[in-house]
Amino acid sequence: MPYTGRCACGAVTVQITATALAARQCWCRQCQTIAAGGPTTNAMFPADAVAIAGPLGVATWPAASGNTLAFHFCPACGTQVYAQSSARPHIKTVRLGVIDQPHDLAPQAVIWTDEAPAWAVFNPDLERFARQPPAPQPAD
Repeated sequence: MPYTGRCACGAVTVQITATALAARQCWCRQCQTIAAGGPTTNAMFPADAVAIAGPLGVATWPAASGNTLAFHFCPACGTQVYAQSSARPHIKTVRLGVIDQPHDLAPQAVIWTDEAPAWAVFNPDLERFARQPPAPQPAD
């Protein structure tokens, strides 16, 4: 911390000034769709600690959890930047792919494993959740 990042074309930049609340790999069907068949890998931060500069597109849809998910992406290159759930507007879930390397972020859990394809491989060292896990606790 702090973290910086950018989309593939550089039109969108990210500045994060907080420690991650959680980092997770998600196998829900929506994430598989936007990640070309695999999971997304994300870090969750307090929304007010994540500053985005540049144009963003947004797509929303209802999730299996019953919440509405908003996926924010660069309209020029299509890079996924962050997601936000209607159940947790105080959290931005940033895609690890947009965060500049090197960084210390890595998944701590694998979620929505019930929706993963039969060929999916889960790290045996990570906690697993068949569906939606409890919300992360605020940082101290």
